[in-house]
Amino acid sequence: MTTFLSFVLKETRHILRDTRTVLILFGMPLVMMLLFGFAISNDIQNVRVALVASSADASTQRIVERINASEYFTVTHVVGSPAEAERLMRSRKADMAVVFSQRFASHAHDNTAALQVITDAVEPNTSVQQSSYLQQVVQAGVVGGSSPVNTSLLYNPQMRSAYNFVPGIMGLLLMIICAMMTAVSIVREKERGTMEVLLVSPVSPLMVMAAKAVPYFVLSMLILVCILLLSTFVLDVPVAGSVFWIFFVSLLYILMALSLGLLISVVAQTQLVAILVSAMLLLMPSIMLSGMIYPVESMPSVLQWICQIIPAKWYISAMRKLMIMGLGVGMIWREITVLASITCLLLVVALRKFNNRL
Repeated sequence: MTTFLSFVLKETRHILRDTRTVLILFGMPLVMMLLFGFAISNDIQNVRVALVASSADASTQRIVERINASEYFTVTHVVGSPAEAERLMRSRKADMAVVFSQRFASHAHDNTAALQVITDAVEPNTSVQQSSYLQQVVQAGVVGGSSPVNTSLLYNPQMRSAYNFVPGIMGLLLMIICAMMTAVSIVREKERGTMEVLLVSPVSPLMVMAAKAVPYFVLSMLILVCILLLSTFVLDVPVAGSVFWIFFVSLLYILMALSLGLLISVVAQTQLVAILVSAMLLLMPSIMLSGMIYPVESMPSVLQWICQIIPAKWYISAMRKLMIMGLGVGMIWREITVLASITCLLLVVALRKFNNRL
């Protein structure tokens, strides 16, 4: 046991001496959290609205005040015709327009009053979101025969993008640190010719591999704590569920990523190959096919089937249920089962390949 701990300590010192590795391990989580939490956002803000109204009656004024009071919209222009509003949108002086029907106030009580929302739809998803927000604001300001639509947002009442991105960042970062960094560190030993020296030491080859994985396991747990603290105190994303089960599922995911890193290290002979394989197997699928950015349900059927073998997809799903929705462990048994199965499969294949190489 003393020899094993000595190997762990040696690997830890090796990591801490490498400035670039330390920068990646501790700088990347902070940068990605801040980017996805603040800079890269699906939230709509400061949308410039042009109003097309023939009269400034009380009903119209009430709706205009509600639009201006919203944190999402700002009325920048009031024009007399839709053509003028379109010219403002073409010149990028307005993002969308609201057109009031003729004699809007006099028809507000007989369900014949009409409103038209105009967007450019250059970015379809953004335009749909802007229109939906504006319709809710306008409907809440309409009185008379038409009753407003009441919408209840259970788990993200402010519709903030950070609620969606934080679980995804957790899955991506833990995969990079555990799998890619572990694979590269082991391949580095092979590339420099020092792996043979380690393998002929009194410690068994399995213990050598475990000793190289332990520091990254500990670092991943520390980074997980940092992510949870940043999400709670900086991004205002609540941790609604059990912290114990969040760490339990994360521990299982980390073990899976370490197993994948071990498998990559067995296949790759150089650090460049390890990085390329990791990028193809880890980064792009984890970003594009895990549901982190794009909903899996909106993908073609073939891609939906491929998504089922992406470990990050199951981890992100479990974290959203635990962190955002506050559900219990009974609602994530499927995610736990899949992650455990993938972990066992990768570990068995990696160890068999590693032993065959010996």
